[in-house]
Amino acid sequence: MTSSLWRQHVLPFTVLLGLLAAGTLAGDYLLHRLNLVWVGRYLGIPGTLLIIGSLVYSLRKRKFITAGNPKTLLTLHEIGTWLGSLMVLLHAGVHFNAILPWLATVAMGVNVISGMVGKLLLARSRSHVQAQREQFQLDGLTRPEVERAVFWNAVTLDAMTKWRKVHIPIFIVFAVLALGHIISIFLFWGWI
Repeated sequence: MTSSLWRQHVLPFTVLLGLLAAGTLAGDYLLHRLNLVWVGRYLGIPGTLLIIGSLVYSLRKRKFITAGNPKTLLTLHEIGTWLGSLMVLLHAGVHFNAILPWLATVAMGVNVISGMVGKLLLARSRSHVQAQREQFQLDGLTRPEVERAVFWNAVTLDAMTKWRKVHIPIFIVFAVLALGHIISIFLFWGWI
């Protein structure tokens, strides 16, 4: 019997998300410990630029642009959004100065999680459940027995297939909130 869907697919997702949280906490701790909190204020700029740059993959996927290898662009999208999100989370720190930046941060977090679900879990999980079905059939189980044996993994897979319904709308919410935050910074800092 193959290993569980949880151990093979959900656990790596959880570890990657945990690394993002740990990197954020460690980075924020170091910035405070080294008296470099002011650096965090400016990490939002390169973080946002990395996230914006990673959208080239989405433009290529939807055929708005034709340049670039989709697989390479996907890798850059994943790395860019992860690093950009880390920088934005360090920028946000643990400071609760205003509601708009925190709403944008929460929307970004949900968007990062939904994107990771799509990347790390969905495709692998489909193949995992299919491989389980095939193995059980080779072991001589009847179709109803096979379906009972993979039931919980199939339920988990079905829930995960809904990720796009969250990912794109949450990205739009994140983009609007982030833009509002950026415009307010320009206004309050007198850059406009």
